[in-house]
Amino acid sequence: MKLSGGCYCGAVRYEAEGEPSFRAQCHCRECQYITGGGPNFFLMMPAQGFRYTKGEPKAFARSDIANAYTREFCGTCGTHLVTRRADLPAVVIKVGTLDDPKLFEGPQMAIYTIDKQPFHVLPEGLPAFERLPGR
Repeated sequence: MKLSGGCYCGAVRYEAEGEPSFRAQCHCRECQYITGGGPNFFLMMPAQGFRYTKGEPKAFARSDIANAYTREFCGTCGTHLVTRRADLPAVVIKVGTLDDPKLFEGPQMAIYTIDKQPFHVLPEGLPAFERLPGR
């Protein structure tokens, strides 16, 4: 599968190749900050198949948290593009940044529902986990 996407203003663009390893909606409090209050819809793509094709994102990782995730975003319009973890050989791509969001095909599960807000909607029948499956 080949995906392409970018930020709202068009200053940063990317391409991703490979098969998605995970598609989900995350309800953790951190994702709520990033999305403006809703769940975060994402898919994980192999890191070796990901590259920026236009512009360079800015990056942010909290210094007060051990093993903090790095969030990459457009420095002009602020669009959150991807999240990276040092221990994960994948890039977490934000579905809203895809040129064709329909390629997401919907989440396989909802995670971190322990932080879910009353106004967050879980599709009927979607497997849901308070944290990550198996934890």
